[in-house]
Amino acid sequence: MNLYNLSDMKKIYSIFIAIPLFLIGCTDLDDVLYDRIPEDAYTADPVLQMSPIYRPMQDHLDWGGWWFCQELSADGLAIPIRGEHWNDQGKWVALHKHDWDTETEAVQAMWGRYYEGIVEANKFIERQVDGIGDPVVDEAIAKAKILRAYYYYLVIDNYGDAPFVTIFVGAPERPFATPKAEIFDSIVKHIEESIPFLDEENRSKTAVTRPMAHALLAKLYLNAEVYTGTPQWSKAEEHIDAVLASGYTLELDALGPFVTNNQNSPENIWVIPYHEDTYHGFNLHMRTLHYLSNQTFNMPVGPWNGLAVVEDHLNTYAENDRRRDGFLIGQQFSAAGAPLALSTGEPVILDPFIPALEMLPGSYPAAVIELAGARVVKFEVKMGARAYLGNHFPIFRLADFYLMKAEVLIRQGQNGDSYVNIIRERAGLEPWSNVDLDMLLEERAREMFFEGHRRQDLIRFGKFGNTWWEKNASGPERQTYPIPQWVLESNPNLSN
Repeated sequence: MNLYNLSDMKKIYSIFIAIPLFLIGCTDLDDVLYDRIPEDAYTADPVLQMSPIYRPMQDHLDWGGWWFCQELSADGLAIPIRGEHWNDQGKWVALHKHDWDTETEAVQAMWGRYYEGIVEANKFIERQVDGIGDPVVDEAIAKAKILRAYYYYLVIDNYGDAPFVTIFVGAPERPFATPKAEIFDSIVKHIEESIPFLDEENRSKTAVTRPMAHALLAKLYLNAEVYTGTPQWSKAEEHIDAVLASGYTLELDALGPFVTNNQNSPENIWVIPYHEDTYHGFNLHMRTLHYLSNQTFNMPVGPWNGLAVVEDHLNTYAENDRRRDGFLIGQQFSAAGAPLALSTGEPVILDPFIPALEMLPGSYPAAVIELAGARVVKFEVKMGARAYLGNHFPIFRLADFYLMKAEVLIRQGQNGDSYVNIIRERAGLEPWSNVDLDMLLEERAREMFFEGHRRQDLIRFGKFGNTWWEKNASGPERQTYPIPQWVLESNPNLSN
């Protein structure tokens, strides 16, 4: 399957992915499904015209590559080779071992999706020029600028220096890379200038809002030292505080933000609104569940038995940690309660121990290869689940910002215990005292597991190059991914 069509984008086709019609689905923006809106209404309403800007987020957990580059390059998850399965030309092993290159699939896909969103934002903003002064148009432009900033945040976080283009008509065909520090300064300015145009009361979880904008600024400032060389902890704290004051509350259940019907979770701030019928893309359960787990959940489709938890990460959870309920370990059962068994008669007992990242055919008994590793059900798999889940996926949620608040306090020589202990106590754990950065990073690993944060956290804490299970030490050049080969071939100005 060719994921890239570079022939349709005006002026900038040489570096930006085009947007084939079959890729433009609906976006649940303020609870509206835009593939059901009449075309004349869609083209007349600036809010409805924003749908293509949101659309690339739909691919975050699948073809877009973002989730895999954040989680599989870190220390908590792996897709091991299982005999004849999951080799896939070595693309999963490359992420785990930090051996990726310019042609690694996820590395190529991320770039295309980010710039798809950027191009659509630029196009949208230019088309609204005649309406400037109308409050509806002004707010729509502000949202588009913040969404564009979000994609550029992902660009500098994952690729570092990159083309920075904010126009559509007249955009350079082959731009040079802009230093990531300059991109950082520009997008921070764009967000801060746009916030006053946003409705103060809007708390939609699927659209740009003031809390979402503050959350994005908090993330940018939290990682400012990585992007610019200069820490900005007090600025991060300012925007973290704005998020904490926005009226969100923690779920009582640690897994509450991830249930099937989580669209109204008071903890989730900004989400990708997946739907099993109309907005596909969330199929991580298919990648992690054992083949026979369809009998556990009465699924009409068979899972793929791939993704597993690195045992070292699993072992960081105390036995009484309520977040352990997000893992499948041990004997598995059918929905009726009968123990599951392989065709050989061996029981389906998921063993947390994974013998090797590359369990090649004949290297271990077949059942060992098949059953190695705990599986992830942090996001609820409902009875009758199909190939795509309908759970909304949080990009920003409140628990993260409690831990971020603790971090900026600690980094400024203050005590962050109370903010960490809010999270620990919900998980059923004893409170900590004198929390330091290492302890905080451990707690973030547990609380934010499987949500696409771990790579960024390890980089910010200076540990991304460390040795861990089946991965040797890696150099600082591995903190970003390379510009994809297809982009370099299209634009020689990026090869320097």
